[in-house]
Amino acid sequence: MRVIIQHLSCAMLLSAITLPASAQVAVPATESIPTLPSATPVPSDPQPDALPTAQTVQQLLESAASGVKFDVRDLMDILRDHRHEGWVLAAYPDPKTAQPLIGAGVSLDLPARPHPQSDPLNPHGFLEPSSADLWQAAGLDPDRLRTILDQFQKRMQTWDKKGSRKRIKTIEPQINDDEATLLLRVSTLQAIYNARGYCRCFDQLTSSQQMALSQLVYQMGVNLQEFNQFLDQINNYPAGTESASSPPAPLLAARASMATDAEYWKTVQQSLVQSQWARLYRVRAVSVIAMLDPQYQDEPSTAERRIALLLHPAVVHQRRGRVVATRRVSAHTSPSSSRHSSPASRRSKLHQRTKRGV
Repeated sequence: MRVIIQHLSCAMLLSAITLPASAQVAVPATESIPTLPSATPVPSDPQPDALPTAQTVQQLLESAASGVKFDVRDLMDILRDHRHEGWVLAAYPDPKTAQPLIGAGVSLDLPARPHPQSDPLNPHGFLEPSSADLWQAAGLDPDRLRTILDQFQKRMQTWDKKGSRKRIKTIEPQINDDEATLLLRVSTLQAIYNARGYCRCFDQLTSSQQMALSQLVYQMGVNLQEFNQFLDQINNYPAGTESASSPPAPLLAARASMATDAEYWKTVQQSLVQSQWARLYRVRAVSVIAMLDPQYQDEPSTAERRIALLLHPAVVHQRRGRVVATRRVSAHTSPSSSRHSSPASRRSKLHQRTKRGV
C-alpha cells in the first residue's frame, strides 16, 4: 500500500448491524474519552510501497484529525448510535460475511491491504492496516485479541452465524466501554485519514460535509471506491475545469465557492440517493446524505426531511403462487439499544458543535 505522509492542502494541489449487547453505554459528547498512547512525530520520508507497521499506523492516525472542522467525539457518538453501527462489547458475526466485529462494528480479523491512490491529482494516500495493527495502535494487548478470536471461532463452530447472533445477549462482554471507545477512535481516525484520499479538497468542505464523507468511509471501507459517479462529482468542481496542467490560480478561484454551492451539492447528494446502499439502509443514508447540504448546520431537520422525501425504502417482491407480497427492507443492519439518546437529541448536540466548527 502506498502511504503518503505529507498532506498538501487543496490550494496547493491546484488550488471508519448493531446488536444489543449485555452492556451498552454511550459516552456523552462532553465526557472525556481515552486517548491513544503517545507517539513519536510522523516520519516525513516513508517507504512508499511498504505496508504500515503498528507504530506507523499510530503515528498516522494521530495526524488524521489535524485540521478537521468537526469534533471527532461527535462522529464517534453517531457511529455508536443504533441508526449506524451500534455498541456491542463481545465479538459477533457480520450479517453478510460472518467475520468477527466488536464495539461499533470494528473488524477483528482483516489483513493489511494495499490501497494505491488512483487519482493523480490527489497527493494523499490511503491507510489500510490489519485489524491487529489497529488493535495495537489503540494500546490493547495483542494476546487478548487472539483470545477473543479463538472464543469467537468456537462459538461459530457450535452455533454458526445465525445462532451466534441470536445469543449475543447471553455472551459475557469481552472488552469494556473504555477499550471499545479506544478501538472506535482509531477506526474513526482511519476513516478521516482515508476520506482525504477520496476527496481532493476535503479541507475546504464544511464541518458537516467532512463528517458525512468520513462516515461513508467508516461504513463502506474500500467499497467506497466503487461509487464512481459520487467520487467523480465530488472531485470535479466545476465539471471539466481540472486537469494535471491547469494553472493553480483559476482553479483555486473556481473552487472557492464549492462548499456552499447548493445546486452542486444537490447533484452530489442525488448520486448517493440513487445508490443501492441508500435504499437498503435508508435511515442511515438519510442522516449521512443530509449532512452534505451546505445549509445543514443551520437547518439539520429540514435537510434530512428533503432527503427522506427523495429516498424511498427498497422493496422486495416475493411471489406466492399468483400473489405478490411486498415488504420493506430494514433501514439498518443492526437492532437498536434503548440506552442511546434519541435522534432529535443527538441532532441537536451535533448541530451546536458543527456550527462552532465552521
